[in-house]
Amino acid sequence: MAAAARHRRLVRLIVPGEIESVEEVNEFAKIYYVPARQSPIFDKRYRVMMPWDYMPGDSIIRKILLAEMPDMIEVTDKYTLSMLGAMIRMGKFKQIGRPLLVHFSCERMDDNIGSFLSGGNIGKWLARRVMGNYNFPIFDFHIANSPYTAQEFYESVDKSKNPSRSDWFFNWCWRVFKAPRIPFEERIAVCPRGVNVEQFSPSRKSDAIKREMRTRAGIPSDSIILLYAGRISPEKNIELLPELMKVLAKDSAKDYRLLVAGAGPQAEWLAAETEKHIPHKIVQLGHLDKETLSDYYANADVFVHPNPREPFGIAPLEAMASGTPTLAPNAGGLLAYATDENAWLVAPTAEDFANAVREITGDEESRNRKVEKAFEAVNRNTREQSTDFLLATYDRLYEDFERRKDLFTDQEKAGNFDFTKELFIKELLER
Repeated sequence: MAAAARHRRLVRLIVPGEIESVEEVNEFAKIYYVPARQSPIFDKRYRVMMPWDYMPGDSIIRKILLAEMPDMIEVTDKYTLSMLGAMIRMGKFKQIGRPLLVHFSCERMDDNIGSFLSGGNIGKWLARRVMGNYNFPIFDFHIANSPYTAQEFYESVDKSKNPSRSDWFFNWCWRVFKAPRIPFEERIAVCPRGVNVEQFSPSRKSDAIKREMRTRAGIPSDSIILLYAGRISPEKNIELLPELMKVLAKDSAKDYRLLVAGAGPQAEWLAAETEKHIPHKIVQLGHLDKETLSDYYANADVFVHPNPREPFGIAPLEAMASGTPTLAPNAGGLLAYATDENAWLVAPTAEDFANAVREITGDEESRNRKVEKAFEAVNRNTREQSTDFLLATYDRLYEDFERRKDLFTDQEKAGNFDFTKELFIKELLER
């Protein structure tokens, strides 16, 4: 929204809300809140916009689109909203013309399926079929928040990654959805997220806040504070946290305590595990307002991020911006900015994480060196740089869309095109 004003570009955001309302953020940015029910599964704190919010002729979202007549529509959802792309591509929203259709991916479907439904080969197979046969063809372009997230697009389409795929069915899906007749590599872009360096800063370090943190958590004044900030949910690999604290609890020389900022469906499980095995070693703080969370980032001794499948990882980047030693798995989207030079990246096991915590708290020279290096990564990933790059990417994609519009929009040609033989086989052989 701030970037919209900075670049004098009209941007509209449609989000789920409790009631219908409109927020004028600035001269160029506006937020539409669409009444939406709370999610019936997984995390019921979230509200979800469903297909009937945009399919009917008198739906709220359809009215918003007709009023705004956008040049580009971006959908940041793989599930309930994704069908909007298919409907526009197949001519079901003719009143708004044919805007550029972009899907922004903030997470991988295979990771979500693995966390909530089925892991292993079955989960990967299902995710690749949905992504490759449905999600990929219904949009003109796909933007991912990290190379890790973007890799799922390549894996869902690349024949070498799907040897048992039915080329006939694959081709049939792409024809039905009138997919662009353009090499799939040219339809994928990566736009990393950015951190607000004014909000998250080492200038917030304060002895008074350190005392307040310990008082609020009810822990001794000499405790070493580990901090986790994020959803308490299966996809975040929360199970690692109590296992880590069980190992650290055996250390008689130091008193380690973990503060957890956030909420989610595993909050009760985490509380029960703590009470059963390591009483008082993990303290849940619930949701913290932005100011308090920013203070806690800067005044924790170690920031702990347990998820090896993080799509991007804004929380570790916020911790690094706050001048806090950051510990995370050596995998996932955060590797776009986190390295062994600016963070502690280890295998996501309790023992490896515990050893890293001991190194962070026991080796001041190494700690200071990595924290200093972290600022270099932060300065390359500020919120302003991120949003500037995103708008520049929009411009590049829109220019390509207009220049080769026939390849994106000609439904008759797409319906008769052999995507497996005329496009993808050729591209894969050239690679």
